[in-house]
Amino acid sequence: MDNGLLALFIVGLLGGGHCAGMCGGIVGALSHQSPQGGGAAVRVHLAYNLGRIGSYALAGLLAGLLGQAAGSLMAVQQGLYLFASLMLIALGLYLLGFTQFLTPLERGGQALWQRILPLTRHFLPVRGIAQALPLGLLWGWLPCGLVYGALTTALASGSAGQGALLMLAFGLGTLPNLLLAGLLLARFRRFVQARAVRVVSGLLVLGYGIIGLFNYWRG
Repeated sequence: MDNGLLALFIVGLLGGGHCAGMCGGIVGALSHQSPQGGGAAVRVHLAYNLGRIGSYALAGLLAGLLGQAAGSLMAVQQGLYLFASLMLIALGLYLLGFTQFLTPLERGGQALWQRILPLTRHFLPVRGIAQALPLGLLWGWLPCGLVYGALTTALASGSAGQGALLMLAFGLGTLPNLLLAGLLLARFRRFVQARAVRVVSGLLVLGYGIIGLFNYWRG
């Protein structure tokens, strides 16, 4: 797993508080409406989260394609690399507790989300995988600063495949928090919200961004 994949996995994993805040209502609705207990409930939550992560990977693929199209222009490619490094620094600062960096990004996605939101009603109430999977695919486009920050790295990758892999790594990082939130398990959530864990991880992601800036200025 290269540095970009690891950094985005950490951002997804340690950004669980933000994810729970954005998607907690959806997870709660799934818990209330889906089959109670046993394997059926686990399958519904897995289907929802796999749909959500699938949307992240698709967004990463599209961002990578866009970066690939612009990659023939050296100035554009360097600009994207600089932007992605700055965004990694912002995400590292978010993990350290400076959350205000994400708010402007989330405002930018509201127009798209207002068009997608009505489609979610076709899959409510959730009774099984047939509703949970497409609902997850749609909810994956919910405006989220963490997602948008991760997408800048996919954009700078200049490759559709790499962009999809980067967002897949981010999505897999978010999976434990949201899956455990849906299944009412708290021990792991307490661990990732511990101050020491967030500081170390925030500094690690911040370091990736700083290294990227150093390489940019050196090149």
